[in-house]
Amino acid sequence: MARTVKPDRTAPGSLLPLVLLLVAVPLLIPFDRDLPLLTGPWRLGLGLAAVLGFVLSLLRESPARRRLYAALALPLGVLALAPIDTDLSWGHIAILASAFAAVLVIPWWLLRGRGIVEYRLFPRRLDRLDLFYTLLSVPLAWLAFRLYFGPLSPEAPFNWQLPASPDTLEIFKLFMGINGVGVWDELFFINTCYAIVRALFPARIAVPAQSVIYVAVLWDMAFSGWGPLLVLVLALTQGAMYERSRVLLWVLIVHLVVDYFLFQGIVGAHYPELSVWWHP
Repeated sequence: MARTVKPDRTAPGSLLPLVLLLVAVPLLIPFDRDLPLLTGPWRLGLGLAAVLGFVLSLLRESPARRRLYAALALPLGVLALAPIDTDLSWGHIAILASAFAAVLVIPWWLLRGRGIVEYRLFPRRLDRLDLFYTLLSVPLAWLAFRLYFGPLSPEAPFNWQLPASPDTLEIFKLFMGINGVGVWDELFFINTCYAIVRALFPARIAVPAQSVIYVAVLWDMAFSGWGPLLVLVLALTQGAMYERSRVLLWVLIVHLVVDYFLFQGIVGAHYPELSVWWHP
C-alpha cells in the first residue's frame, strides 16, 4: 500500500489550499466552455485570484505538504495552457501528447522515492468486488452512452472531429486517441492526482477532489451537455475502486470498456450507414 503523508490537523486552514486549487481548476482549464453567469474577464479574474490565494495559503503549510501541493498544481498549470480538444491533426496530437506526458513526469519526478505516485499494475490477490465492478462496467457503459448520445445530448458525438465520409486513417487515429487518452486519464487523475491528495487527506476528501480535476479536463476536451455529470460518476467510482485496490489494473480495464462504447457511439453518430466488422 502506498505510503501517505499525514496531514497536519492542528494547522489552521490545512484544507484551504486544496479548496482554492479546486476552485481555480474548473475556472481556468475548461476556459472555452461557457459557465452560467460567469464568462470572460470575471471568470479569468476569479480563477487567477484563486491561484493567488492558493499560493499564499501554502505559506502556512509544512515543506512536505508544500511539495505535495506543488506536484499537484504544476501539472494543472500545464493543462490550463494546453490545447485540450479533439483535433486529429498530427501537429495537434504531438503538442497535446507532449503536454500529457509532461504532467505525468513532473509529479513523479518531484515525489520520486516517496511511495506516493506509483505505477502498480497488478494486485497481490484477486478481489471479487473489484472483479464484479469491472464486469458491471460493461452494461453500465453501454447504457450510459445510449442515453448520453441519445436523448440527453445528441449533439455531443460531434464534438469529436471526423471527415464527412469514412476515412480509415482518421477513424484509426480517433480509436488510438480515445484509448490513449483513456489510459492517460487513469495514470494522471487516479494514479497521480488522487494519490497526491490522498497523501494529504483521507479518502472522503481525495475522491471528490480528484473528481473535480477529472471532470474539468474532460469537459474541456469534448464532454458537453450531460457529459460532466457522467464523467463525475465515473471519476467517483474509479477513485473509490483505486482506494480499495491501490493498483491500476481494474481502473484501466473499466476505462477501456467505457472507451469502447464511446468510440462506437461517435463513429455511429458520424456514419449511421457504416457497417464493418469492428462496428456492429
